[in-house]
Amino acid sequence: MMTPPPVGESEGVGLTHIAIIMDGNGRWAKAKGMPRQYGHSAGVDTVRKITSECSRLGVKFLTLYTFSTENWNRPAEEVAALMDLVLKNLEDEIFEKNNVRFRVVGDLDRIPKIVMDRMQQTIDKTINNTGLQMVLAFSYSSKWEITSAVKQIAQQVKDGSLNPEDITEDTISQNLATSFMPDPELLIRTGGECRISNYLLWQIAYSELYFTDVYWPDFDEAELHKAIDSFNSRQRRFGKTGEQVTSNK
Repeated sequence: MMTPPPVGESEGVGLTHIAIIMDGNGRWAKAKGMPRQYGHSAGVDTVRKITSECSRLGVKFLTLYTFSTENWNRPAEEVAALMDLVLKNLEDEIFEKNNVRFRVVGDLDRIPKIVMDRMQQTIDKTINNTGLQMVLAFSYSSKWEITSAVKQIAQQVKDGSLNPEDITEDTISQNLATSFMPDPELLIRTGGECRISNYLLWQIAYSELYFTDVYWPDFDEAELHKAIDSFNSRQRRFGKTGEQVTSNK
């Protein structure tokens, strides 16, 4: 088992929120001559490792793209296997051991009741944990989230509680399913694909993006540190010039 590197003075600095697109489970399994479900099971072990390491590093939010609204279109047997994995792997140890709070964002009405009930049990049991908040983006897509926010804002205007001219970026952010957490500073995608796949589109406007060819089951603590090192090596300008950023330090 890998021994995590010691925490240095600069390690993880500025990282309150890491978001991850966990990609490559199926291809990892296929390369080993195994069914796709085998890759999803292996990916659960990676979730445990990365959650524990983010907790150790003092990251406050870890959002994991677990199941998209588009994933409902996958073969029924694969969807059923993914739901079964959720039921079997929402164990208490990772949350209690690391003081982790569990949360879920997504179109929850589409989730089978037995799965949602198990998620709710974990949400309720960890609600007072004060460490890392591990957020599953489950039955989630940004287009769904933004559409839902627009409907809420439109209703507020209709009710007379909001004037259209008062709508700001903050208004939109406050009506998103993710309104309880800050935008991610770092978005990681494993598996070799270089796209966002309808994930946190509003929230990652100024996130640093990190793409790796490593499949999710092989993404360990060392690979996480590579992503963090890449983040720490970049200059975040937010529309300013590099000189402006440097002069403000």
